[in-house]
Amino acid sequence: MKTKRKGMSYAKWGYIFLAPFFITFFIFQFWPLATTIYYSFFEYFRSGLKIIGPNFVGLKNYAAMIKEVPKYFSNTMIMWLMGFIPQIIVSLVLAAWFTDLRLKLRFQGFFKTVIYMPNLIMASAFAMLFFALFADQGPVNSMIQSLGGEPVRFLANIWGTRSLVALMNFLMWFGNTTIMLMAAIMGVDPTLYEAAELDGCTPNQMFWKITLPLIRPILVYVMITSMIGGLQMFDVPQVLTNALGTPNRTSTTLVMYLNNYLKTSKNYGMSGAISVVIFVITGLLSLVVFKSLTKQEEN
Repeated sequence: MKTKRKGMSYAKWGYIFLAPFFITFFIFQFWPLATTIYYSFFEYFRSGLKIIGPNFVGLKNYAAMIKEVPKYFSNTMIMWLMGFIPQIIVSLVLAAWFTDLRLKLRFQGFFKTVIYMPNLIMASAFAMLFFALFADQGPVNSMIQSLGGEPVRFLANIWGTRSLVALMNFLMWFGNTTIMLMAAIMGVDPTLYEAAELDGCTPNQMFWKITLPLIRPILVYVMITSMIGGLQMFDVPQVLTNALGTPNRTSTTLVMYLNNYLKTSKNYGMSGAISVVIFVITGLLSLVVFKSLTKQEEN
């Protein structure tokens, strides 16, 4: 009589290797998110040495910030768009140039390194550099005066401050975006370009009709990740404006608004509500962008 041999199950090893990720995710992401949502419905802050709460207040925290959030949200989106639009345009142009074998560009490795280097600099250090350069008595104004012009108070002007924040975000991230778009373009089948060239297509036609449609997934990824980073914008305007969001809080972002409650009033309930609103806004905008940019592909 033959005996059946039991097969060895390897499923348990899969669960063992997955366990560290889920444990880490639960401790450092899921649990803090759940407690943040929970405390957003409570009055919970510190007044001197006395801690008030937690006392359940329902939607009071959300109602208290409904007038201020749109202003800081618009500040954040304006500064993000001012940096992202030139970023994606310049990155697309550079990626197309670097991957075009017909141009035979020399020293490509050097230029790729140079454009990526700002991404390696800490944002706070970058902001301190720009603060020193564009201060009222800084080198930029000294150069303007030496050329016979009037000094410009960049940091006292609404669009001057916003433009500096956008410029820093552009310089820090366009190199990283260029590298990703280059990888996407290099993944396009070269026979498509050869066939298009034989049919008499111009380089511009090949770019708009072949390259852009085929790198759409990477463009969606770049836009969503950039938007999420823009909504989390904090260190650059925080350092550049000395945490004041000057002038008249027109450069205060959503995360700076959140930080003000955590740092000054220790209002954990209100801070939790703001965090939840930022989380919801980020999720909804990411979904809208994803659906709108992939709708044509699904059809």
